[in-house]
Amino acid sequence: MIERKKPDADLRNYHTVFLQLGLIITLLLCIAAVKIDLTSIAPEEVVLDEQEIVEMEEIIQTRQIETPPPPPRPPVPVEVPNDEIIEDVDIDLGGDLDLGGNLSMPPPPPPAEEEEEDFFVVVEEMPELIGGLGELQRKIRYPEMARRAGIEGRVFIQFIVNERGEVENPVVMRGIGGGADEEALRVVSEAKFTPGMQRGRPVRVQYSLPIYFRLQN
Repeated sequence: MIERKKPDADLRNYHTVFLQLGLIITLLLCIAAVKIDLTSIAPEEVVLDEQEIVEMEEIIQTRQIETPPPPPRPPVPVEVPNDEIIEDVDIDLGGDLDLGGNLSMPPPPPPAEEEEEDFFVVVEEMPELIGGLGELQRKIRYPEMARRAGIEGRVFIQFIVNERGEVENPVVMRGIGGGADEEALRVVSEAKFTPGMQRGRPVRVQYSLPIYFRLQN
């Protein structure tokens, strides 16, 4: 006996429904695949801890000061019995020594002689040049060396006017060179003065004169 299927159990009746349902599912899967972001995720950046910087300090080598050892302690004196008998010794100072007599001492050094100046710097009446400075200037012979070099100026001469009015020990205090200093000494050495007076008597007086040297145009 052949069993017949029921019309409701025949799957071919639902073929269209299954086909449409499969298409809808396939379309949803395609849409989902498009929406999914397939870009690669960037790797997570690994942050390393900053390495600690270690500073190297230069170690200065110290030199140990060697202190000298302390001096040894002096030995402690220890009393030692001494059986040796020390005899008395007579010290002869000599019978010729006279403690009460006068001792001969070396003679004292001679006193130093103080050099006293034998001239005055300022007196009551100062010396005066006989004839005046103009007469003395006319005796000058201009040195040829100074003339060629064009040397002009004043030469200061210091000297002593003695009790007779004569010039002693003339020296150049400030010169100009070129032979003018020597000529000034020659002229001043020949000069004559009235002597300086102190308390009514002639004395030696220190004096100075300027000697002029001028070239005539």
